[in-house]
Amino acid sequence: MRIVIAGAGAVGTHLAKMLSSENENVVLLDESEEKLSKMETSFDLQTIVGDPTKISALKDAGVGSADLFVAVTPDESRNITACILAHYLGAAKTIARIDNYEYLLPKHKEYFSSLGVDSLIYPEQLAAEEIATSIKYSWMRQLLEFGNGALVMVGVKVRENASIINTPFKELPHDIPYHIVAMQRGDETIIPRGNDCILPNDIVCFMTTHENIPFIRQICGKEQFSEVKSIIIMGGSRIAVRTTKLIPDDIDVKIIESDINRCHKLLELVDDRVMVINGDARDPELLRSEGIANTDVFIALSDNSETNILACLAAKKAGVCRAVSEIENIDYISMAEKMDIGSVINKKKLAASTIFQMMLKTDVSSVKCLTFIQAVVVEFPVHENDLITRKPVKALGLPDGANIGGLIRNGVGVHVTGNTMVEPGDHVIFFCLERVLKKLEKYFK
Repeated sequence: MRIVIAGAGAVGTHLAKMLSSENENVVLLDESEEKLSKMETSFDLQTIVGDPTKISALKDAGVGSADLFVAVTPDESRNITACILAHYLGAAKTIARIDNYEYLLPKHKEYFSSLGVDSLIYPEQLAAEEIATSIKYSWMRQLLEFGNGALVMVGVKVRENASIINTPFKELPHDIPYHIVAMQRGDETIIPRGNDCILPNDIVCFMTTHENIPFIRQICGKEQFSEVKSIIIMGGSRIAVRTTKLIPDDIDVKIIESDINRCHKLLELVDDRVMVINGDARDPELLRSEGIANTDVFIALSDNSETNILACLAAKKAGVCRAVSEIENIDYISMAEKMDIGSVINKKKLAASTIFQMMLKTDVSSVKCLTFIQAVVVEFPVHENDLITRKPVKALGLPDGANIGGLIRNGVGVHVTGNTMVEPGDHVIFFCLERVLKKLEKYFK
């Protein structure tokens, strides 16, 4: 598969890294020779210096024979223009990163398709959806739903008071209503086996059903956390605006924004139930006056990663149970986790994982990169005669670094054991390291 990526920023480079070890023919196009040289020396891909809005540069990148062209430069107009030109030159499919939510409305889809832009990616919307999902439960790091809620993945940071720590998985009861599919321990991602066990401060991913979420909460020692009723958001960014649209109406929301002109604009963009406050959310006195000690969730959405990290630390010190930080710099994510600031959102990784889903040759319902853990979650629909249907799970020879979290059969979540036979019509949820994802495609042929 020939893939041309225009834009060597965080989204483009993360995408290129995900594909570099998958034997795909990847070309990275950017005007910055410095950015490209760093990628070419470290990863197996081709780089082209050039302007993606110029036909000559696109021809140099071989866009005419591309199976997929992805434009992820910081400029929305340039991305759309590049996709139009790439389609004109013969690219089979194009994807553009945008900054305008209005373009995503269904009524505009046919128009963009007629121009040659097949798909649009709006990272701010993806981040807002991730935040809105993560704050449903204040004691979780992340919640993902599969099959319209038939199965859920619950990400939890486990503390010393949890009853589940220090017990090898092979010694857990066979009838437990969950499956542990991945863990993050410091900088190490673990796809667990029988001899592994949970240690204090591990981030653990449980696959279960909605009705068993209270049980997960109990064994993780998180019963002291209350349900979310109030939120303070630092920064009136596009992500903040999109997030307020997704938060339930019964939750009180305040946005603290330092720019008075942006405050006036926010009053036009958000619902009347959202209170907009002009001030600096890093000011302890302002936070106290706005009731930070009684606030359930603090969300830092400024344009500066360091500011967001420090603000979350200050909010937790002031008594907030849950903090969420949008971190632009991917290199800071590991540091933020070690500082225990709470949930981390990175819109660039979210965008890259969404685009990556479109690149897979196999039919895939969804692909999600977990921000707090170096793994991906993939939902594969199962078809007649797929390799995965021919043997019990334990005899499939799944690659190291991959784990079946569960499956959905006739709309119902099913716990998977070694003796489980996957059937046509099922949806299988895999947890795996990024480098392993492409190896799973052979099981769905």
